[in-house]
Amino acid sequence: MTLPSLARIDDPSDGRIAAFVAIKERDLTGRQGRFIAEGTVVLRMLAAAHRAGRGIVAEAILLLESRVAGLTGLLAEFPADIPVYVADARVFDAIAGFNMHRGVLALGRRDAMPDADALIAGLPAVSLVLAACGISNHDNMGSLFRNAAAFGVDAVFMDATSCDPMYRKAIRVSVGSVLTMPFAREGTASSLIERLQVAGFAIWGLSPRGTVDINDIQPAPRTALLVGTEGEGLPEAILSAIQTARIRQRPGLDSLNVAMAAGIALHQVALINKRL
Repeated sequence: MTLPSLARIDDPSDGRIAAFVAIKERDLTGRQGRFIAEGTVVLRMLAAAHRAGRGIVAEAILLLESRVAGLTGLLAEFPADIPVYVADARVFDAIAGFNMHRGVLALGRRDAMPDADALIAGLPAVSLVLAACGISNHDNMGSLFRNAAAFGVDAVFMDATSCDPMYRKAIRVSVGSVLTMPFAREGTASSLIERLQVAGFAIWGLSPRGTVDINDIQPAPRTALLVGTEGEGLPEAILSAIQTARIRQRPGLDSLNVAMAAGIALHQVALINKRL
């Protein structure tokens, strides 16, 4: 087992860890193709993604000194040339800009990845995909990816108005699933629907006004579940162009949270298509 060498950081302004400085501020301004992975579980997913060689690359790791001993085995899963920096709690928090109790951070990079057309073309003949329109909340985005991974989704597609799944909080909420799940974020919901239809997908829009109960969706070799923005849901123009399904619930509540609804629907669709 070959471990990366550890480099001690005693000065928060050390240029070697510049990309880790002021994490929250950089969440807002963007990292130009880079991302921050936070926590042990997400670090493990980053190691798996790096090994897979599909465009997710680890560049550096920053650890609280008290966490190093417990992460020896995980660090060995990364190439030995990836720098691992270690700092005490005072320096670590000064670097991050707030109290980082997890004490585990990594800097990663998402290189050129397939666009929506290439991703659709590469899907297997029997596929389940999740498509999202206008998702603006990073917690919901992360939860959508976590649900997608749990229920055997082959890829996630988002329109350009959806928030970036590579945002630190979205990655964390997804427990790293964003790093291993194929996805594309581009174009409009209408163009995405058209692409999926041409590729032979049965598309089901999820809505409280859906015409079919979620249990009555028919099995299909290729199924796409489409969910809409928080609050308003899918636009009427979209709903009128595709098949729609609803989740039964007690009266008095407008709708379920989009991530919760997607989880229930994906579980049911996966069962209908014998993927679980």
